[in-house]
Amino acid sequence: MATATVFKWSGKNRTGLVESGEITAISKDEVAAQLKRRSIVPTSITEKKKKKAGGLSAVSFGGSKVKDKDVVIFTRQFSTMIDAGLPLVQALEILASQATNKAFANILTQIKNDVEGGATFADSLMKHPRTFSDLYANMVAAGEAGGILDTVLNRLAIYMEKSIKLKSKVKGAMIYPAVVTCVAALVITVIMVYVVPTFSSMFIQLGGNLPTPTKIVIALSHFIGGKGGLAILVAGVFASIGFVQYRRTEGGKYVTDAIFLKLPIFGILLVKVAVAKFTRTLGTLVSSGVPILEGLDITGKTSGNKVVEKAVAAVKTAVQEGKTLAEPLGKEKVFPDMVTQMIAVGESAGALDTMLNKIADFYDEEVDAAVSGLTSMIEPLMMVFLGGSVGFIVVAMYLPIFKLMSLVANH
Repeated sequence: MATATVFKWSGKNRTGLVESGEITAISKDEVAAQLKRRSIVPTSITEKKKKKAGGLSAVSFGGSKVKDKDVVIFTRQFSTMIDAGLPLVQALEILASQATNKAFANILTQIKNDVEGGATFADSLMKHPRTFSDLYANMVAAGEAGGILDTVLNRLAIYMEKSIKLKSKVKGAMIYPAVVTCVAALVITVIMVYVVPTFSSMFIQLGGNLPTPTKIVIALSHFIGGKGGLAILVAGVFASIGFVQYRRTEGGKYVTDAIFLKLPIFGILLVKVAVAKFTRTLGTLVSSGVPILEGLDITGKTSGNKVVEKAVAAVKTAVQEGKTLAEPLGKEKVFPDMVTQMIAVGESAGALDTMLNKIADFYDEEVDAAVSGLTSMIEPLMMVFLGGSVGFIVVAMYLPIFKLMSLVANH
């Protein structure tokens, strides 16, 4: 993941006046995009020199990190305060003083100061892109313009809560098989490195021909316990580093994302997650008054999957040319036919946002079912693998003993 940097900028606003400031972003292009949304034509964008160790960054203060949960709680409380008629600045001041996360408290204080200085709430949020996403800032801008900020904040809180829940489900589905696999590998490695050599030395002392399964297990034990095991470990480390580096490139992320979506078991789950996230995000943006083209742009960037992002970009281009949303969406193989048909019905009925949210709810339930099914299927498979592997090793080690006992009994 690219690291955010503080950029100093200056430019002209709608009235021709020169403005300047600082924005934390990934690149100069992102800074220019943020300024464009604020109707500012940039004249210069330069990277700010980093402070020496001990200084405070715009994103993290005192080594603390702002979590999604902090933003959700803030959004809920802020929505309630605005709905109750509390002034914007006063609400921000109260929430900043109550925030337990020092980093978040400092960010809220900066936002409050910006709003007091005459900036809109949305513009103030855009200065902190790592805490408040484009989706968040654009929805707030739409809420401010329409005079429904409290309603939009409530929708944002619901959206974020459902997104966090969806993310935790996927993590749970991925972590379980990974943990079981690691435990199985550890158990088998301990047996091969410490237990099998004891039997091996005993068999050498007894002499005679060993059964084929025993020879295989002993050969594997020598390989894993010797240079072969080290070679596997080093290769694994380098392969992991190479994969991570490849994923950091645009082409690498697209290729790996495409492979992930086509995986036999996990691919179906990831497609459902992608559809749920796409429909939930776009539905929330459209219902909050964000224009469809801007909504598609934000949805693509926040999808977390390069294949989906490319598909949404193609859909946006087609919509710009005057086509409906459903028509180009149906040509993209990422989205199931049912989704495009339901979106087409929503467009024709003039209830696109409602239909998108219904699709998202349906696919949230589908993800639940897929995760449960995945866990139910993986658990017995892992147990069979672990039991079979350990059982094979145990039987292989005891075969020579059984053979020796039968020889003694015959004599």
